[in-house]
Amino acid sequence: MGWPYPIYASSLFPTIEVNTPALVRDGLQQRLQEFPNWQNLPKTSIAKGDLFYPDWFAGEWEVKTTLVDLAAPFAPEIVTPGFAANQQALQQPVTFVARFVPENTIRTGTIFSPASTKLVADRVFNGLNLAEATLTGTGKTNKSPILTIKIDPQNPNRQIALLRQEGQIVYTITGRRVETPRENQFLTTEIFQQEFRGLPQIYFNVVENTTAYTRQSGTNPSIIADQVTAIYLSPQDPKYFLTRDRPVALYRYYMEFNPIKSR
Repeated sequence: MGWPYPIYASSLFPTIEVNTPALVRDGLQQRLQEFPNWQNLPKTSIAKGDLFYPDWFAGEWEVKTTLVDLAAPFAPEIVTPGFAANQQALQQPVTFVARFVPENTIRTGTIFSPASTKLVADRVFNGLNLAEATLTGTGKTNKSPILTIKIDPQNPNRQIALLRQEGQIVYTITGRRVETPRENQFLTTEIFQQEFRGLPQIYFNVVENTTAYTRQSGTNPSIIADQVTAIYLSPQDPKYFLTRDRPVALYRYYMEFNPIKSR
């Protein structure tokens, strides 16, 4: 039985592979290079608190993200909603603004707001901007289906996206892992549960987001990234035992970060 794996996109990431140290067994860099042949979820620790970024992320960035490869290992028996539409997005860059700020500027007024200079992503700002850029259409004449994004004041790893046409999507980050093989490299993976509410029947799935960021000195873009988002069936899905912990859809992105404000 031949699974319809796409052509590998490793040739699209030449700068990411430069000066890469020897691969660590079961490391995230090795995992990315094994795309799309993933057989299980990565090892992670329970997500506690927020994800902290290196100080070279500080400030606002113009981010260009391009879907360069995708795979549906169990097609045609199992194909996730939206996979066919995403095939039309291949090699179509999307640009949006993202920012990374000290933790205390995000958490002020909540019960988990210690004075801190640790750097975190502004998940609400970034999420809304990305949704606006990717979901409103090429003409940007339609409104994004996401009305707003809220962070649980008692848990930064739980976010709720309120949809314009009723319903909501609840994201709960359950697992996280960070690796820093070099000073200019930052690798991370997060596992989160995605719950779609407002449908006739509540729908769940599990999502993995694994990214390798590389800081480039004296060149633009300042930061490049190799990112894979993988979709897994939840144990509640009747087809779960056909897949176990293997992904049913994988999307690979190449990302470029250019600073907007001097830091």
